[in-house]
Amino acid sequence: MRIVIAGGHGQIALRLQRLLAARGDEVAGIIRRAEQGDDLREAGAEPLVLDLESASVEEVTEQLRGADAAVFAAGAGPGSGTARKETVDKQAAILFADAAVRAGVRRHLVVSSMGADANHEGDEVFDVYLRAKGEADDYVRSQEALDWTILRPGSLTNDAGTGLVRLEAHTGRGTIPRDDVAAVLAELVDTPATAGLTLEVISGSTPVSVAVKSVAGN
Repeated sequence: MRIVIAGGHGQIALRLQRLLAARGDEVAGIIRRAEQGDDLREAGAEPLVLDLESASVEEVTEQLRGADAAVFAAGAGPGSGTARKETVDKQAAILFADAAVRAGVRRHLVVSSMGADANHEGDEVFDVYLRAKGEADDYVRSQEALDWTILRPGSLTNDAGTGLVRLEAHTGRGTIPRDDVAAVLAELVDTPATAGLTLEVISGSTPVSVAVKSVAGN
């Protein structure tokens, strides 16, 4: 498969690229700055330099042509203000979905956030973030031309992955290593039967492959 990942220099994306490349997939990551390219190449991915905050839908579509799957793993990051929650976490996610539709890439994964909700109230930065992610998720879910799966991890850690998760429509709060989020995404890419599902994931007791098969109804 050829898989294009938005936010290719992110912590989850780099882990995902390593997993996909190691199993023989062709992986490309969209990055904002050319100097990030070496990190992607080291992970086994092709760097595609494009700023999703200023790119046109045509430019993004061009990068997605020929892909078998698209993964939106971009984020403004914890140090950013409310404006970039809107431009990255919401608008870039919508742009990426529109481009996937135009490019004919049906399989579409989104790394969202537990608690994402378009109707979330509050004016703090994290409130704006959860609202932006919720609005973006709603938009992706409205696209009939996409076989989408939305993954909402709990609180992320840099602990070593265990390969054991809890993956359900609603898990309740919890933590999860970024390693394990990447492993779940790699499995989801390969499991189109999870299309149409919004899933929460935290650390648990079920092996990743078993957890994904379970939610896919296998």
